[in-house]
Amino acid sequence: MKNILLFKTNIRTQEDKYALSILMESNEITQWTVDQQDVDCVLRIVSATLELQTVIQLLSDNGYQCEELT
Repeated sequence: MKNILLFKTNIRTQEDKYALSILMESNEITQWTVDQQDVDCVLRIVSATLELQTVIQLLSDNGYQCEELT
């Protein structure tokens, strides 16, 4: 069963989104989107194996703000 993980981020520019695509690809995360029109720049990931803290740590380690969207 797949889970949908939602995060509030600071991924605001196309350059940020491009850098994120490389990061996601290198971590084998294939189903993701960023809504840059939303004030929270919502990152949505669909995965059966990823956990919230793993994603938060991955983005934080790469200079992005990331927190669970509740």
